[in-house]
Amino acid sequence: MTIKVGDRLPTTTLVKVTPEGPEQVSTADYFAGRRVALFAVPGAFTPTCSAQHLPGFIAQADALKAKGIDEIACISVNDAFVMKAWGQTNAADDITMLADGNADFAKAIDLTLDGTKFGMGTRSQRYAMLVKDGVVEQLFVEAPGEFKVSSAEHLLDNL
Repeated sequence: MTIKVGDRLPTTTLVKVTPEGPEQVSTADYFAGRRVALFAVPGAFTPTCSAQHLPGFIAQADALKAKGIDEIACISVNDAFVMKAWGQTNAADDITMLADGNADFAKAIDLTLDGTKFGMGTRSQRYAMLVKDGVVEQLFVEAPGEFKVSSAEHLLDNL
């Protein structure tokens, strides 16, 4: 069943990109005790993700934090090294890059998409969610092929 507002995030393991290298982190620990703006992209370095989605959150980082967001995180079904390179290429210093390399988190919240016709396998749907102490406070899932409700601007408008 797809995650919804009011649900607690399932416990899975993600890989957080840090200056010291990849660090495994459980979702229970990562989201505990704070308010996180989490946005998911189908793939690092892909067109919409690189041209609009990530840049929007970079540009709006200060505004989101001014509205009570403790951390902004980007998650994708990529490995930590790709996420690190993508973050560095885009100067995403205010965004925590999270790798869901095996799509365990995407599967656990039932927000996957089948990218096999593009040679991408199982990926995450595009969405933005606001998580407070591990519980989904807001969730905006894009329709296939769209980029509207998961933008930083849309999330800001709904805070």
